[in-house]
Amino acid sequence: MSFRPLPAKASAALMREAKPLKALFNQAQRLDHLQRSLESQLQPAAREHCHVASWREGCLLLIVTDGHWATRLRYQQKRLLRQLQTLEEFATLTKILFKVQPPAVERRGTSHSIHLSNSAVENLQATAQGVRDPKLRAALERLAKHGKPSE
Repeated sequence: MSFRPLPAKASAALMREAKPLKALFNQAQRLDHLQRSLESQLQPAAREHCHVASWREGCLLLIVTDGHWATRLRYQQKRLLRQLQTLEEFATLTKILFKVQPPAVERRGTSHSIHLSNSAVENLQATAQGVRDPKLRAALERLAKHGKPSE
């Protein structure tokens, strides 16, 4: 018995059939539209640091990349509120909240490569043979293996 995936469907067909997917897509489009409207009112330097998170019941939640930009935007909050209220999308806007959330950074593998000289490897092996504690001996032997390339 093997797994056979379902045949691929066109994106338009998926949007018609999958109601949760359609709702999610519509929400993403709405946030994108709100983001563009917000950016039209922000200073050019602030645009890349401020993103719309949600817009509910007159409250606009903005995600800001760091505390510096959050502080700058808080100082401009009243002006920004007035400017956004002139736009049709934000006509019922009553307050703006800022939340600091640094951008997700891809973490590289934290592999520390250890390069030991031959004499260091020999010293570790000799020390490991003279140690009575089995855990310490095993640790020294593992450390000594880092000096020799796997053959």
